[in-house]
Amino acid sequence: MAKPVVWLLQCGELSWYGLWGKANDQTISKDISSLAAAYHKITRTKKGEVLPFIVLTRNYNTQSGDAELFIGGEKRLEGLEKLILPQGEYAKITVAPKFIFMWGLYAGKAKRFFYTQWLPKSPYESKNLEYELHTDESLGKKPTIDVFFAIKGR
Repeated sequence: MAKPVVWLLQCGELSWYGLWGKANDQTISKDISSLAAAYHKITRTKKGEVLPFIVLTRNYNTQSGDAELFIGGEKRLEGLEKLILPQGEYAKITVAPKFIFMWGLYAGKAKRFFYTQWLPKSPYESKNLEYELHTDESLGKKPTIDVFFAIKGR
């Protein structure tokens, strides 16, 4: 994976509908899969049918590795909770894995780069909220996924 490019954006408020759960560094893949399965059961959809699709973590605890996890889409349905992403400054990294099954590995590398290399050298600090946005671009032979990080000036 080449060195990621970080883009700075001003984003407006966005609403998503989905499910909340808990995640941990050690179990994040399983946590996402379980919550996504519950989401797809409520929405009566299959993986890849709901686009755009958001995977969000917030309130990460650096000591325990725990975070809040949200998975959802744009459709408002009974049994789903509303999440409002606040307007403000965001950093964005586009992840382009060679194969779609490698997106988790590439997203993890992009997140590590952001937090360990880019953020400490920047005039910004994290607002402890990040999300992956899966769209039509996430499918196909050359998939891409955008990872957004809420930031604010120091």
